[in-house]
Amino acid sequence: MGSGHSITVTGWREWVSLAGIDLPWIKAKIDTGARTSSLHAFDIVEFDHDGREWVRFAVHPWQFSDADAQVVELPIHDRRDVRSSSGHVERRIVVIADLRLVGIEMPVELTLTNRAQMGFRMLIGREALRNGFLVDSAQSFVGGKPSRQIRLANRGKTA
Repeated sequence: MGSGHSITVTGWREWVSLAGIDLPWIKAKIDTGARTSSLHAFDIVEFDHDGREWVRFAVHPWQFSDADAQVVELPIHDRRDVRSSSGHVERRIVVIADLRLVGIEMPVELTLTNRAQMGFRMLIGREALRNGFLVDSAQSFVGGKPSRQIRLANRGKTA
């Protein structure tokens, strides 16, 4: 990064939002080991929309709960082979969505994969972080937290 670029500090985990997908809160892990960001998705169905390839998928926004599943439809941007942390290579659909991280909104590429067994429903990788972010591994939730009600839903509890 040259001079004149502002740097935004992010913690190692953040509450983020995906505008346009109507996911106002989702807890994400900031992962400098991953190139592309990924989103937990299931019931992934490809379909034709006016001659373009689209994908319909569902998202569980909360970490330990199947409540409030959100169905999303987006154009398919790309398909990519992604190597998981266990070394398994998986062909994934890539979509573009607007991510809000620590108050900054930007379009990012998201690979869709079933992260049901993972602690975080979303990973934010280096491509998104290149937009002027510095990761402080000692901090969490620099961008703030949602209401207690939402945090309880994320833990599978009700207020």
